[in-house]
Amino acid sequence: MIVPDPTETSALRQAYGTFPSGVIAICALRDGAPVGIVASSFVAVSMDPPLVSICVQHTSTTWPLLADRPRLGLSVLGATHDLACRQIASKTGDRFAGIDYVVTDEGAVLLNEAASWLDCSIHTAVPAGDHDLVLLRVEALQAYDDVAPLIFHGSRLHALPALAT
Repeated sequence: MIVPDPTETSALRQAYGTFPSGVIAICALRDGAPVGIVASSFVAVSMDPPLVSICVQHTSTTWPLLADRPRLGLSVLGATHDLACRQIASKTGDRFAGIDYVVTDEGAVLLNEAASWLDCSIHTAVPAGDHDLVLLRVEALQAYDDVAPLIFHGSRLHALPALAT
C-alpha cells in the first residue's frame, strides 16, 4: 500500500532504508585532536574533476567543527568497523578511543582497515532541505581491494563478505 503522505517520517525512513549503502567516516584534526562524523549518504559525482558528495544534517553539532578544515579524510568503512562506526557517531565519550588512524600532513584523519581512503577538500555546499549537500574534491586516494565494506541497510549495519575478483 502506497503511503499518501511522503512527509510521514517513519514511512520515509523505512523506504529510504531499503536502499543499501556503504558507510564512511569523515574526519579531520581540530586543535590537535581527531573530530569526525559518519554518513551513509556518500556518492561518487564526477571523474573530471574528481568529486564526491556527502549529505550533512543541519542539526549536526560536529559538522561545524569539520566544515572549515583544509582537508577531510573520508574512510570507506570496512566490515570490521561496526564498533568504530557507532563510537564515532555517538554523542558522548571519546569518539576515537582505541581507533587506529593516520593523519595526513594537511590534517585529514583516515581510519586504518578501511576499504578506501579519500583525502578531500570542500568544493561547495548547497542547502538541500534539512541537510547540506557537500561536494568534495578528491585530492588523493588509496583503495584496499582486500577489505570488505561495511553496509547500512534497514537502519542496521551489516558486514558484506569479501567478493571474489
